[in-house]
Amino acid sequence: MSDLPRKAVTRTAKLAALPLGFAGRATWGLGKRIGGRSAELVAREVQQRTADQLFKTLGELKGGAMKLGQALSVFESALPEEIAGPYRAALTKLQEAAPPLPAATVHAVLAERIGEDWREYFLEFEDKPSAAASIGQVHRGVWHDGREVAVKVQYPGAGEALLSDLTQLSRFARLLGPLVPGMDIKPLIKEMRDRVSEELDYELEAEAQRIHAEEFADDPDVVIPGVVHQSDQVLVTEWMDGVPLADVIAEGTAEQRDRAGQLLARFLFSGPARTGLLHADPHPGNFRLLPSAEAQEEASEETPENPDGSDEESAEAGEWRLGVLDFGTVDRLPGGLPGTIGESLRMTLEGDAAGVYGLLREEGFVKESIDLEPDEVLNYLLPIIEPAQVEEFAFSRGWLRDQAARIADPRSPAHQLGRQLNLPPSYLLIHRVTLSTIGVLCQLGAAVRLRDELEAWLPGFVAEPEEAEASEGSEEAEGSEEPVFRPEIRESEPEPVPEGGA
Repeated sequence: MSDLPRKAVTRTAKLAALPLGFAGRATWGLGKRIGGRSAELVAREVQQRTADQLFKTLGELKGGAMKLGQALSVFESALPEEIAGPYRAALTKLQEAAPPLPAATVHAVLAERIGEDWREYFLEFEDKPSAAASIGQVHRGVWHDGREVAVKVQYPGAGEALLSDLTQLSRFARLLGPLVPGMDIKPLIKEMRDRVSEELDYELEAEAQRIHAEEFADDPDVVIPGVVHQSDQVLVTEWMDGVPLADVIAEGTAEQRDRAGQLLARFLFSGPARTGLLHADPHPGNFRLLPSAEAQEEASEETPENPDGSDEESAEAGEWRLGVLDFGTVDRLPGGLPGTIGESLRMTLEGDAAGVYGLLREEGFVKESIDLEPDEVLNYLLPIIEPAQVEEFAFSRGWLRDQAARIADPRSPAHQLGRQLNLPPSYLLIHRVTLSTIGVLCQLGAAVRLRDELEAWLPGFVAEPEEAEASEGSEEAEGSEEPVFRPEIRESEPEPVPEGGA
């Protein structure tokens, strides 16, 4: 394709074609059914064509259109299977690839931002991008000191395109809504728009990545590439190999899925506690699964059995680590995740309806003008926090679909109560990141010891000693037994971002 389409009228026309295209395919499908083909077969073909157009349009436009596509892609697990099937492949493409910009455009950006002598900074530079995403694409290269690097180049006009797309997409939110039952698309788009300026600022991104890279430098489980060079619209980071998480989702082993899921949950909760920042773009394109450092070293050694130093079995033998890319969108949480989250989660697990309701009112999750029954709020929350109720929880698409259907069904008590709850602005990004991570865990089908991570990293989840003693004293005074939780039964110097994290 040619340069990023920048004119608002051009981009608006492309986006406007989406709903028109949906309607046209529905009419086409009706004609096919009249012609005698089975309704199920025709419906599947219509859905596949719709998915193809969705990817083509969002991928070509990049900008806000693609950013929304990536955000939606992590929620596909919540869709009914008959709808999710045709869309899954198209949405997954958005996590790892998009039509690239031509080499001439990339060279022009490098010359403008690094200097006309930009090639002197590199021993090698690959014109073909290794990954392309919403506001930039990544090229592989070798820095002048011999380090393999990822060169992230921002699309010219990306800022204007982002704002234009998100403005237009907000008008189509109702049409896009059915793709993710139980989720309001409009606030998601508004939040993305509010954060455009931060994501376009590679200086802020470099700072966030340096903080993470320094904190996790010696971590045995999480790997963050270092920043090598940063300038306006260009960010050079250390290169990261590894298995893209999208590949693990598609064809990973049970060991890889479970390990990736555990580390993803660990990074979600440990990151804010250790850095004061929340990585806020948790789609699979921003994660890699890497063998342990020891396994990598063994695999790189040349032996008669492994002449090229690439023995995959050696790599499989070690424990996997999680590689994290793209720090363009972060939430700044100096004290880590709010203690209210851990406290309300603990109270819910303890069955303290009055306590959790009072805390939610205090934090603004229940507005002063609204009166709810504490027990009904507790019953609303219990199924959602099921993964925290047991030592190990097997995340699945089926479980997530159950939750989405329960909340989305207008006839259900959960839907009625959910409509009366409020999400304070300070929790909006935390909420979206948590939901997105759960979506990825369900795509992985991972068995995760979530309680371990909550106890280790989430403030307020473990009661303070004084609080625990007071609670025990109260139970003894009342002569009550230790409460047993019964979950509701379900019916069914500068140094860079690597490959794929644009």
